[in-house]
Amino acid sequence: MQKLLSKKGDLLDANGELIEKGYSTTPVRTYNPENVSLYPVSLLNKIRIKEWDYYGITTRDYFVSATISHIGYAGLIFVYYIDFKTKQYIEDTLITPLGKGFTLGRSSDDDSYFKKDDITFAFKKKGIEREVYVNWPQFGKGKGFHAHWIIKQTPLDSIVMMTPIGKKRFYYNQKINCMPANGAFILGGKEYAFNFNQALATLDWGRGVWEYTSFWNWASASWFLPDGTTFGLNLGEGFGDLSYATENCFFINGRIHKLDKVKFNYDNTHFMKPWYFGSNDGRLGLTFTPFFERVATSNLLVITSEVHQLFGMYNGFVVDNSGKKITVSNIIGWAEEHHARW
Repeated sequence: MQKLLSKKGDLLDANGELIEKGYSTTPVRTYNPENVSLYPVSLLNKIRIKEWDYYGITTRDYFVSATISHIGYAGLIFVYYIDFKTKQYIEDTLITPLGKGFTLGRSSDDDSYFKKDDITFAFKKKGIEREVYVNWPQFGKGKGFHAHWIIKQTPLDSIVMMTPIGKKRFYYNQKINCMPANGAFILGGKEYAFNFNQALATLDWGRGVWEYTSFWNWASASWFLPDGTTFGLNLGEGFGDLSYATENCFFINGRIHKLDKVKFNYDNTHFMKPWYFGSNDGRLGLTFTPFFERVATSNLLVITSEVHQLFGMYNGFVVDNSGKKITVSNIIGWAEEHHARW
């Protein structure tokens, strides 16, 4: 079942439970974390809430990403850069206890910030434009990272999930694919510039209360078909009650084409082997061939995380809402496995 929601209102009721469960193509529910009620003590509820804004920019030659995240016990910022040709990979993370210096918006239209000493992250939105500003002089053992990007939210649809995790836990998530991006960043003294015709951005905006031990898969792509049409992909599994809806879908020129269940088939002992994706409705069949593996791990006593994010090429087919079969050929994207104790 894929339950499409359209009624506006609060996300959580007075007991901290989702009022409605399913998916939408724009945010219709208002995130109200003050209603989270796992415990009678409000402070304990606050440290169980996880929030993040993740931006990724895909070009033909590289991928670059910036994130502001607050996971209750701590706040995290991180940036990473991957050169597809040389396989150069640089990543850095800064963690602050209890999220000091972090401000995350209640909706994907709200601004999010982090400020500490000479480090600044500012994610803003005005009209259809999103602005990403990062100043991190100490990034990468002194290499420094400075970025200013303008991202146009021209896609008409996104995928928004209201997923229950047990009774009083939930995941409220919006993913926007294929947003044209323009700007530049300086890494290690070298400037990298891109324009709206060369780069597409993805936003992963997440808010929720998760199980302490969690696992998920995510697959995504934002790129161009041979005729210049934008093609976005979003697939996921591994957490919550997906009987109301899955996040599986693809986008053609900003319009959503919703899928039912999609199976991730891969070897978690050899992540660089090809991955295979197939939908139960026969509308998607893709092979993902990795060319780079990003491994990100952390171990901070109560917080542990291990991510295997593979970058590579998608090939195969999708079938759109009208029944037309579309060939997918060498679309740049990623697929990941994530284990967390948080």
